[in-house]
Formats: sequence, C-alpha cells, structure tokens
Amino acid sequence: SSAVQKFSQTLQSFQFDFIGDTLTDDEINIAESFKEFAELLNEVENERMMMVHNASDLLIKPLENFRKEQIGFTKERKKKFEKDGERFYSLLDRHLHLSSKKKESQLQEADLQVDKERQNFFESSLDYVYQIQEVQESKKFNIVEPVLAFLHSLFISNNLTVALTQDFLPYKQQLQLSLQNTRNHFSSTREEMEELKKRMKEAPQTCKLPGQPTIEGYLYTQEKWALGISWVKYYCQYEKETKMLTMTPMEQKPGAKQGPLDLTLKYCVRRKTESIDKRFCFDIETNERPGTITLQALSEANRRLWMEAMDGKEPIY
Repeated sequence: SSAVQKFSQTLQSFQFDFIGDTLTDDEINIAESFKEFAELLNEVENERMMMVHNASDLLIKPLENFRKEQIGFTKERKKKFEKDGERFYSLLDRHLHLSSKKKESQLQEADLQVDKERQNFFESSLDYVYQIQEVQESKKFNIVEPVLAFLHSLFISNNLTVALTQDFLPYKQQLQLSLQNTRNHFSSTREEMEELKKRMKEAPQTCKLPGQPTIEGYLYTQEKWALGISWVKYYCQYEKETKMLTMTPMEQKPGAKQGPLDLTLKYCVRRKTESIDKRFCFDIETNERPGTITLQALSEANRRLWMEAMDGKEPIY
C-alpha cells in the first residue's frame, strides 16, 4: 500500500545523529538498521502486491468469467425458455377455444402452428435443461480450480516470506546484540554522568577534564571610552598552569571583526566594594596590556571561583 511505501521511504532516508567523530561497530549497525528494515519492507510489500495480483488473475477473473459466460448464458436460456413457454401456452389456449365449425383447412393450419410452437418450446426446454446441467457440472472445477490456484500462489508467497524471515534472522540477532550493547553502555555512561554532575555541583573546579581550562565562563569587562564607561561581555577561559586568559568578545562591533584576546596574568585582586558601583568585581593586570583590567563576575560565588583559580588576593585597606 502507499502507506507502507511511504514508511519504507522514510526509513530509507532516516539518519541517526551520533556524538563524536567516530562510530563504534554497534553504532554503525544501528545507523544502518533502518535501511535494512526498508529493504525488508519493500520485499514483503512486493510479495503482498504479487499476492493481490495473483488474487485478481487466478481467482477473481476466472470466477467473474464463469459468472458472466456460464451463469449469464444460463439466465439468457431461462428467459428464452420462459418466453417460448408463454408463447406456446398462449397459442395452445387460443387453439383449444377454436370452434369445430371452422373450415377444415383453417383447423389444419392451426394444428400445424401449435405443433411448430410445441417443437420450438420443446427445443428451448432441452437447451435450458442442458445449460443448467452444464453449469452444475462445470462449477465443480470452474470454481474449485481458481481457488486452488490462488491458495497455491498464497502458499508460495508464504514460503517466500518464511525464507525472507530466515534470511533476516542473523541480521536481527546481530542488531539485537548491538542494541543490548548500546543499552548497557548507555546505562553505565548515565551512571558516570550522574556521578560527574553530582561532583560538579559539589565542587565545580575539582571536575576539570584533561585538556580543558581551569575555569571558563562569562565575565564583563569595564572599558573606558571618551564618552564614558561601558561594560562589555566576554567569554573567558583561564588556564592556571600557563596563567593564560583567553577573552572572546560576545558583542561584535559593526564593521569590525574581533577575535579572541590572549593575555598572560600577572596578578589578581578583589575590587573593594566601596570603590565601584558594580557588584562582584575584581581587578587583574596582564603582561600584554598596561594598567588594570576590571572584571565583573556573575555572582559572589562565581567571583570567588575566578579568584581562587587566579590565586587572587584580598585588597589592602
């Protein structure tokens, strides 16, 4: 059917998205599974369509022909028999009412007419009875043979379906194994992720992954211009071992393409609360830029994390 064909096409074109650059053998099996399903559906649907076609050619059309040719012809014979019988008995009824006083020649002519109609009705009766007999006898094979032929084609189709099932069985078993492996991997990975999430909630900085910055996140930088002061949002990454701070601007200026800025940290100190009208601020100095750079964290806890990563100091009062 069209629904099965559309479903098969959807399976054929469907693509899984996987995390990572390379796929495991199990992931490859799973990724290709829908294409295998689509091919199997197509083969099963082709067999089904063939069965429907066989039902038309082997069963429906022969029975339809028998109905039209034999039963239909018998009905025509019946009509002729009834018409001839009606004409004969009508003529016979009129003949019996003829007066004996009519001329002998007229009576003889009437007798001949009755004999002629009787013979015609007799032949029509024989034809009708013969046709009934023919239908009764021929239906024993004209009806059973098409059903037998259709059932034979159905059995062949079922055998092909069984063969398809047997051919599909090894792939099914391999796919089930891949699915089970993937499910097991998912369960173990989920446990690891839950544990990592728990550790990060308790102490975010202790969960640094290899090759990742010591700390990273959004910071606002105080920038002074001729017309005043503005706070610009950056995404910052700091590596404690190299003291490298990478600042990527999040707000691009019109007509200017700004890339990441790499700065080497010299020192870090918390900004006195009364010295600035912004909260959660701290100052840093770098080798690449003269003067002090004032940064604003997202919260008090966030500022504390940045200062701990940068070995920040408390201000001297």
